[in-house]
Amino acid sequence: MNSWINLDAVWRIVVVGLLTGAGLPALFALGLRLLNPPGGPADGPSTGRPTPGPLGYALAGLLFAVVLASIGWGISVIVGHR
Repeated sequence: MNSWINLDAVWRIVVVGLLTGAGLPALFALGLRLLNPPGGPADGPSTGRPTPGPLGYALAGLLFAVVLASIGWGISVIVGHR
């Protein structure tokens, strides 16, 4: 290990950066996808387009809650609650 660079800390920063930088937006996009099932243009209920069921709403809500909790945790780490 180099005395100038702490490689363990750099590795942790890279992993957390990848998880929060790519993982949280991916979870958010997946939640949006669960709320918008495939089936055609969104012209209204008369088009026969499938709507998300209760499971889709529950999973999307869970994903959005994880994203919000991660944002809250990140803010609390930055602010440094005592």
